[in-house]
Amino acid sequence: EEAVRLLKRFKGLVLMGGADVDPHLYGQQRQAHVYGVNPEQDHFESALVHAALDLKTPTLAVCRGIQLVNVALGGTLIQHIGSVPGAIQHAPDKFPAGQDYVLHDVDVTPRTKLSKALGATKVRVASFHHQGLDELAPNLKVVARSSDGLIEGLEHTASGQWLIGVQWHPEDTASTDPRQQALYDALIEQARSR
Repeated sequence: EEAVRLLKRFKGLVLMGGADVDPHLYGQQRQAHVYGVNPEQDHFESALVHAALDLKTPTLAVCRGIQLVNVALGGTLIQHIGSVPGAIQHAPDKFPAGQDYVLHDVDVTPRTKLSKALGATKVRVASFHHQGLDELAPNLKVVARSSDGLIEGLEHTASGQWLIGVQWHPEDTASTDPRQQALYDALIEQARSR
C-alpha cells in the first residue's frame, strides 16, 4: 500500500541498472559471481513493480530493472551468463570494471510495443551485464533476443499495461542512436497520455 501511495505521485517509472538481485528471491543459492546485492533495494523496487501494475503506471525497466521485474513477478535469473555455453559477450572483459559497455545486435519481435517504441526490429545495443533472464514470470512475454538466444526484451501482457523491459542500456547510446532515445520518448508519451 505504501508503494502505491508513493507511485500515485508519478506518471511513469524507470527501473535502472545496478547491482545483482538477491538470488534468494528466486529460490537459488548465491554463486561466486554475484555482487553488490542490496536486499532493501530489491524489496523496495519489487514493491514498486507491483504498484506500477496495480496503477497501470507506464514502466521502463533497464538491465537490472528487467531482471528485477522478472524476479518480482515470479521468474528466475541466470546468475552468470559467462558460464553458459555459446553465450556472446554481454559485458566488458573486466566486468564490472573496465570499459563502459560492449556492443551487440538484438532482434526485436515485429508489431510489439518494444518494436514500435524503437521503430526497428534489429538494433545495436550497449550491453553491460553478467546475468540474464532464465524462467520467465507469468504475464510476461519475450519480445527481443540476442544471437545467442538470451532474452533481451520483455513486455507485460495485461491489457492497458505499458511495461517494457530491456536487458541493455539505451541511455549509453541514446545521444547518438535515435532508436535508443525513442525508447525514452515512448515512455514519456505514455506518461503524458495517462
